[in-house]
Amino acid sequence: MTDLKAQVLDPNLTPFEQLCTLMAILRSPHGCSWDRAQTHRTLLPYLIEEAYEVIETVESEDFPAFKEELGDLLLQIVFHAQLADEAGRFNINAVIEGIVRKLIDRHPHVFGERKELQPGQVRDQWERIKTDSGEKESVLSGLPKAMPALTMAFRLGEKAAGVGFDWGSSGDALEKVSEEMAEVKKELDAEQERRKERLTAEIGDLLFAVSSVARLEKIDPEAALRQALRKFRDRFERMESRLTADGRRLDEYTLDEMEAIWQEIKRHR
Repeated sequence: MTDLKAQVLDPNLTPFEQLCTLMAILRSPHGCSWDRAQTHRTLLPYLIEEAYEVIETVESEDFPAFKEELGDLLLQIVFHAQLADEAGRFNINAVIEGIVRKLIDRHPHVFGERKELQPGQVRDQWERIKTDSGEKESVLSGLPKAMPALTMAFRLGEKAAGVGFDWGSSGDALEKVSEEMAEVKKELDAEQERRKERLTAEIGDLLFAVSSVARLEKIDPEAALRQALRKFRDRFERMESRLTADGRRLDEYTLDEMEAIWQEIKRHR
């Protein structure tokens, strides 16, 4: 075993310490040129990719892959912490200490005066603590602008609900969906300047209203849409295989012919 490998696999180190040691070696002059060339910015695509791969394994309930993808995501966190440590900003221990303190402060019903709270009450308390502490100026602060829009719609609604600004029920929110659909239809039928701009705004309102129905029913709209897209892709590819089996192109079939196959696939799957 080489000296570097022995340093990483030192039995006196915890698995997490071994990972941190490994990352430090990879960034060192004795390590890897690719790892040494990385910056916080160049690593961002990998951080995002690994987070989505974790999501995919959870949704598919592939737990061996889930374990592996969590490791890949953890590597990205340790990598960023190593870069920050080299720059003299902070190290991984400071990261961990910070989240430990934050979690204690955000759970006064556990670490302070003991209270039995429902999950929704805990979420609302969390948001109030962040606002009261001055950590954020607005109840709606803190959501990254690059967050997927449906997920942001879900979280904005959740944050507003934490201070009581919410629909009374999913039925009430569904009425808003009907109202927004009528607005979309109105703009579709309109012949006026700025039609596309107005239609874009109304479709956005409709999607936001749909996300509210999902949230009130405790359904993640982003996950629901991904499930629908997977289903559509599976059915379309099966239809495509059926239609092209005789050597014809898809555009040589009529819509009615494609729809007939589509409905048959839906009935059997």
